[in-house]
Amino acid sequence: MATEAKRTARMLPKQLDVFANIILNQCAVLLVRLKFTPNFITFLAFLTGGIAGAYYASGKPFTAALLILLCGSFDMLDGKVAKLRNQTSQFGAMFDSVLDRYSEFFLYLGLAYYFRGHWTLWVCFFALLGSTMVSYTRARAEGLGFECRVGIMQRAERMSLLALAGLIGPWFQLFDPMAIAALILIAVGSNFTACQRMVYIWKVEKQHQQDT
Repeated sequence: MATEAKRTARMLPKQLDVFANIILNQCAVLLVRLKFTPNFITFLAFLTGGIAGAYYASGKPFTAALLILLCGSFDMLDGKVAKLRNQTSQFGAMFDSVLDRYSEFFLYLGLAYYFRGHWTLWVCFFALLGSTMVSYTRARAEGLGFECRVGIMQRAERMSLLALAGLIGPWFQLFDPMAIAALILIAVGSNFTACQRMVYIWKVEKQHQQDT
């Protein structure tokens, strides 16, 4: 009972997505020529995400933000390279999803360590919970035969907010308030997205029952 997911509003502008895809498509072609495998690129995404978390923990947010951007690029490139090399597989998709969750965990762990002893530590936990639930609701929906990509706070938005705080905040000595604002947005937005997905599947199933 596979169904096509409705697209809802997202935080990132469509033009930015189009521009990023043009650049990444060229990078994917280069990686194919260099004989990079999709799973190796997935591992690089996990590795850079984990190292970014360590840099957050050590109080070096600018470097962490650069690594987040690199992590996000690798995360989009592995699928593109898999298609170009005709190496798409169910294991590859699972490997990508699992390592994505681990890399996000280490990012929030690094931020939690940085904000240890501060109330923001709890916001980190709720941001991690929401990020995990966004992924879980999609996976659970797909396991039930639904395609579910709706929501305002998907992985790209979460990584962009963290990277933005790390890139701009240190220049104006405002990293802490910007990081706190980003974490609050992620905590609220990701948990809201998980609820959006549950409501969406409820509506789709109800519509399906009415049609039959």
